[in-house]
Amino acid sequence: MNLALSDEQEFLRDAARGALARFKTVDAAREALEDPSQLPDLWPTVVEAGWTGLLISEERGGAGLQPFDAMLVLEECGKVLAPTPLLGLLPASYVLDRAGDEAAEAVADGSARAILVAVRPPGDLHGGWTVDARSGMARVAAPVIADDGSVTGSAAWVVDAPGADLLVVVGTDESGAPAASVVEAGAATIEGADRYDATRSLGHVTFDKAPGRRLEVDEGQLAASWYLAQALLAAESLGTVQTCLAMSVEYAKERFTFGRAIGSYQSIKHEITEILRKQENARSLAFYAGWAGQDKPEEWALAASAFRSAAGHALDFATRANINVHGGIGATWEHDAPLYFRRAQLSRRLFGGAHDATDRIAGELFAAQAATAAA
Repeated sequence: MNLALSDEQEFLRDAARGALARFKTVDAAREALEDPSQLPDLWPTVVEAGWTGLLISEERGGAGLQPFDAMLVLEECGKVLAPTPLLGLLPASYVLDRAGDEAAEAVADGSARAILVAVRPPGDLHGGWTVDARSGMARVAAPVIADDGSVTGSAAWVVDAPGADLLVVVGTDESGAPAASVVEAGAATIEGADRYDATRSLGHVTFDKAPGRRLEVDEGQLAASWYLAQALLAAESLGTVQTCLAMSVEYAKERFTFGRAIGSYQSIKHEITEILRKQENARSLAFYAGWAGQDKPEEWALAASAFRSAAGHALDFATRANINVHGGIGATWEHDAPLYFRRAQLSRRLFGGAHDATDRIAGELFAAQAATAAA
């Protein structure tokens, strides 16, 4: 496992940072609380930078990169609350490429925007393939995909569904086996969802025998798309944690009370140090997830879930601590700190939630222990 970025990865990260720096995304996030139309359209930038084809093979017009490379781009997006559609698009492109589907080329060149209707694979707590419910903690059955590729069912809180051209739907066939289909967005009903974080595009999707094209992809690849979404969300969260840490440190140095910088007080020191500790713990798991996603597929579920769990908890703590360090001004809507808090409180609930990833870790470890004991 390599714990250092290659020259190409550093260039990719720096290029992403430079591309996003052209937009005042944090200012737009505040304005979008009143008027969502104030968000910048970053789709042309996504296409221009080639991010649409990050995980699509070169023979289909993509860059042929690995999950860790995509994670580097999402990390930069998380730093500035960039409203890109990558969280829904990249897992969809992964499935299309693995299936060898013709739509992969259109997605790679940006002429079609695809998103994944993600479905949680079976685990020790939920035996079937399930999606998030509109309300409550219960899981509901995944959409049903017929032999002809048509889809029936629904999925709530689908990331980046509004504005999509293609829906890559993971579900089950009539026998209960996992399956996937690509559906034109116009064949489904997509209802935009109100959200706590105005920078995050979400939708409730309903299929009523929506015509689609069945994808030739196996169960392992479908499960991998779920863990890819988990890892990408974790990487985005890690980027936000870094920004909160930088904001907290800067303010702790410049804010004085009783003749001393507040950073000299023990309570502030401990809070900022704890952000750093959680950040570095998540970062180490990012490398583990990147390595597993490329070279150790049998550990991909554990690695991606561990990264998602650690990054989710780090994000929740960092955004709360950032407000605490800034004191009264940090709790006002005029300050940037609450914008990151909003991102944290929505992100930790997507794709089953950070708690679900933590449960998955336990399930994977118990299963590994049982297999070792049986051997």
